[in-house]
Amino acid sequence: MGFIDTVKARAKANKKSIVLPEGMDVRIYEAASKCIAEDIADITIIASPAEVEANNKGFDISKATIIDPAASDKTQGYAEKLAELRKSKGMTVEQAKELLLTDYMYFACMMVKMGDADGVVSGACHSTANTLRPSLQILKTKPGSKLVSAFFLMVVPNCEYGANGTFIFADSGLEQNPDPEKLAAIAASSAESFQLLVQEEPIVAMLSHSTKGSAKHADVDKVLEATAIAKEQYPQYKIDGELQLDAAIVPSVGESKAPGSPVAGKANVLVFPDLDAGNIGYKLTQRLAKAEAYGPVTQGIAKPINDLSRGCVADDIVGVVAITAVQCTAE
Repeated sequence: MGFIDTVKARAKANKKSIVLPEGMDVRIYEAASKCIAEDIADITIIASPAEVEANNKGFDISKATIIDPAASDKTQGYAEKLAELRKSKGMTVEQAKELLLTDYMYFACMMVKMGDADGVVSGACHSTANTLRPSLQILKTKPGSKLVSAFFLMVVPNCEYGANGTFIFADSGLEQNPDPEKLAAIAASSAESFQLLVQEEPIVAMLSHSTKGSAKHADVDKVLEATAIAKEQYPQYKIDGELQLDAAIVPSVGESKAPGSPVAGKANVLVFPDLDAGNIGYKLTQRLAKAEAYGPVTQGIAKPINDLSRGCVADDIVGVVAITAVQCTAE
């Protein structure tokens, strides 16, 4: 059974309620019909009757819940709670209600906040900022989490490296140029995510163009400092660096370049020094190695909220719904 099939089976065994707030996009209806057919989550679509009529091209969504914020009996209560949450910013109940009626991501996040849903998947036709802003305003960061970051779960075919070809690449979608403290926090969050989703021990490599002092540069120093912080603050995980990619994943190279390292040659969680490297790295792997790339999966928000690529297809959405549902089981 492949990675995503295993995740779907776990989601099916412990069904959660997932909200899809982009009822103005045809892909959402196709994905919802597939989620329902595979029984991986209870699906709620946020849409007006006109949006459903315009975008549902014959997909069977009879078992989904459709909520129109303009007609929902929850909207007023959500508006009052949202205004309370944003009181320090001067938000009134009327302004909160307007947000809920015009930006469905706010409505979806309020559903999770009020216990009416477990998680949200959005971003098919909205930017990452539009997906994350309501999440952070309403749900905040996870207790103990220092930042919100994003990773891709990569499944590389016919690959002997990582966890039978499965890796986490982080941060590949959100944090532009993390300082050492942030890089260490990304390493820890990614290790936790790997453990939850892949159900194997995370082995974390802090990547660089240098291995164990082979190059001298401020960028190398950043990774060295991040590694030291991560080892001190998160001793429960195997973390080492700085490591070049080949030293991190190829046993013979790891043994040659970093003898004695508990990580070198065995890494399955790859922490890139900045977003440029992480984003380029996942796309190279996806295109050249024909890898499956699931994400960007968000970590560090108090509840599971996940962003989609705007180029996603329905099957991508289904995969992220399943991952989000499994993240909900850890709550």
